[in-house]
Amino acid sequence: MPLLSSTEMLRTARSNKYAIGAFNVHTLEMLQAVVEAAAETESPLIIQSTVGTVKHLGADYIAHAARVAADRTGLPIALHLDHCTDFPTIIQCIRAGYTSVMIDASMFSFAENVERTCKVMEVAAASGVNVEAELGKVGGVEDHIVVDELHAELADPEECRLFMERTGVNTLAPAIGTAHGIYKGVPNIDFARIAQIAECVEAPLVLHGGSGIPEEQVKQAVALGMAKVNIATELRIVFSDAIKQVFADHAEENDPRKYMVPAKEAVKRLAMDKMRMCGCIGKAGEIR
Repeated sequence: MPLLSSTEMLRTARSNKYAIGAFNVHTLEMLQAVVEAAAETESPLIIQSTVGTVKHLGADYIAHAARVAADRTGLPIALHLDHCTDFPTIIQCIRAGYTSVMIDASMFSFAENVERTCKVMEVAAASGVNVEAELGKVGGVEDHIVVDELHAELADPEECRLFMERTGVNTLAPAIGTAHGIYKGVPNIDFARIAQIAECVEAPLVLHGGSGIPEEQVKQAVALGMAKVNIATELRIVFSDAIKQVFADHAEENDPRKYMVPAKEAVKRLAMDKMRMCGCIGKAGEIR
């Protein structure tokens, strides 16, 4: 099966009241781990890479690996570029075979966010690539984008409606109180705001900052209309911790296979847990 645009995947998920896990990967082992988790649970999957990872590995390497995964498993898999502010990088990834891209112009005025999103929509529409945009400002650190608590800003429901009307963007990531990274306390999610946005926006909504949100809160957000849940920081932590443990036990180890295998298994276990939390286990057949 070829890589799919996430547009129909996410529409199906929102209609059926579940979400699809979207996992940021930084190595081949991390990509393989989330794919194996999806295969064992029959879950649809969105593989994500940040701009930093594209620069580190190369868009073509990532896209080829994702295509191999889709071909071998027969699963509905989309490949998404996360939080990109740079138009040339978006074009590079679309040409490489990405089936979904995020134009993050949330740091600009509403009018400029609309203009930049429309520019990407014009290019992506021709190839059926899903486009995700953000309104408001999600706090925390995501790759090269840093938004402190002072400048985090929740999305306005009426602006969300106007934004969708003017851009026709496929998926929307409204800032609703989550943050990138690991939470220092209990996340302060504005569920009433999610409900208000979902009432005036038919497109699937995206929950950014999904690492560390309590399960009951994720499920509540999904029930209100969040159809895509982004997981990044937690994956990096379990991957790194597994490698550190190998060296703590065997300081002399120099075979990458000996520390990458447990790291891969740790990511796989976490991905399966997140897929269960999103409610997408066994849903692959709905999208084929």
